[in-house]
Amino acid sequence: MKPYVICHMVASIDGRILHSRWRPRTIDGGALFERLHERLGGGAWLIGRVTGQEFAKRAPYDPRADRLYPRAPRLVRRDAAAYGVVLDAHGKISWGRAEIGGDPIVVALTEQVSDAHLAGLHEDGVSYFFAGERELDLRRVLAFLREELGVERLLLEGGGATNGAFLRAGLIDEVSLVLCPAVDGAQGAPSVFDSPGRDTERRAPIEEMFLERSEVLDGGAVWLRYRLRNGSTREPRHSAPSGAS
Repeated sequence: MKPYVICHMVASIDGRILHSRWRPRTIDGGALFERLHERLGGGAWLIGRVTGQEFAKRAPYDPRADRLYPRAPRLVRRDAAAYGVVLDAHGKISWGRAEIGGDPIVVALTEQVSDAHLAGLHEDGVSYFFAGERELDLRRVLAFLREELGVERLLLEGGGATNGAFLRAGLIDEVSLVLCPAVDGAQGAPSVFDSPGRDTERRAPIEEMFLERSEVLDGGAVWLRYRLRNGSTREPRHSAPSGAS
């Protein structure tokens, strides 16, 4: 089983998500995002490594490990109202904190991470689990959250690479998209759904999209909520792109 996954994003009318680049700058995209995040609710929210790095507060962990660490999950808390889940396949983020906005951090790792990195996570009080040997298996990530932490509803709020990986894997149940009256206009700017070069021709297995709700917000933004019906995928495993945002 997996949680019900809602991809929640705030974008310009050309689908760009880096709010500082928008013109005109009449809407605070970040504040709007957070307000609707609270309205959607959920037992967890998930981001990729690049987005997660923005929340880090510490210099790199000591490269020396005090001991060997088993490749087994370590959950500091199981009773939180919500969790902040970060995909960090190769252990690049040195946190210096255990929570983001009051939500305990839970990191999805591969078994290739170093013992030194695991030592740093222990020191910071950060929870973690493993979802693949060399690459993150997105289905395993979702199954762990559902089965071990009881997450029934998850807000996918990554950068375009992470969102795109979940989309192509057929793992998104709903898209919550806020279109703001602004334009980025730059080629290659971060988008709601992106793909690395190797996945450019790989299509998402979406068979139908149903508009379940629309709402005009203050300032002229429009909130659209689409339910997705995904078909089966041929690939036996679905991994997050390396360095996903």
